[in-house]
Amino acid sequence: MTPNNIVHMALLKELGIIAVSDHNSAGNAAAVMAVGAREGLLVVPAMELCTTEEIHLLCLLPTLEAAQALEVAAWEGLVLPPNRPDVFGFQWRMDERDEVAGSDKRMLIAASALDVEAALRTVARLGGVAVPAHIDRDAYSMTAVLGTIPPEYGFRTLEVSERALPDMVRAAHPETADAAFLINSDAHHLWDIAEPAHAVELATRSIPALLDALRSGIGFLSVSA
Repeated sequence: MTPNNIVHMALLKELGIIAVSDHNSAGNAAAVMAVGAREGLLVVPAMELCTTEEIHLLCLLPTLEAAQALEVAAWEGLVLPPNRPDVFGFQWRMDERDEVAGSDKRMLIAASALDVEAALRTVARLGGVAVPAHIDRDAYSMTAVLGTIPPEYGFRTLEVSERALPDMVRAAHPETADAAFLINSDAHHLWDIAEPAHAVELATRSIPALLDALRSGIGFLSVSA
C-alpha cells in the first residue's frame, strides 16, 4: 500500500477518483495526492475518524491543509499510548517516491478527542463532509453504537460496505430510506481496491463537485450488478 502502488492500481482498475482515508491520520495524503496529480488521478484528502463514542466517520476534505487541520483537532488535548508495532504493525508515513519518511508513534487505532457533534462541526468548518462509515457493520458504526442514524444530523449520504445488501440495510434502519448509499472498497490491502462497480455523476471531476454530491445525496448509482 505505497503511494505509487495505490495510484497505479487504481488506474489499472480505471477508477476516476480515490480517497486516502487512514485511521485518525492524514499523514499519507500528501504523498498519494502528489502521485495522483502526476499520473492524472484525482485523490481526495480524507480520514476515517474514530470519535470518542467509537463511531467511525468517513471525512472527506477540500484540501490537504484541511485534512491536516482535522488531524490536529482529532488529537488536541489527548494523550495516547504509544503504538505497538508487534501487535498493530508500523504506522509508516511515506513520500511520493515510496520511501519511508517517518512513522507515527501514537496508537492511531484509539478513539480521537472529538465526539460526533464536535467532529461534524469541525469537518463542516473546514469545508468538508462527514459520512457515517459502514453503517451495516456491528462494530464502530453509528447504527451499532447509537442504534440509529439521528435525523437531526441531517446526513444525505451514508456509507455501506461493498458486500452489504442495501435493501436489508434499509429494512433494518428505516431512517435511511431517503439517503444515498456510498459504496467504497475500504481497501486495507492493494488487492482489495475495488473494480469500478459504483459511480457518482458529477458536473466536473473535482473535489468540490464530489463534496457537493455527498452533501446532497444526489448522483450515486451502481453501474454493474
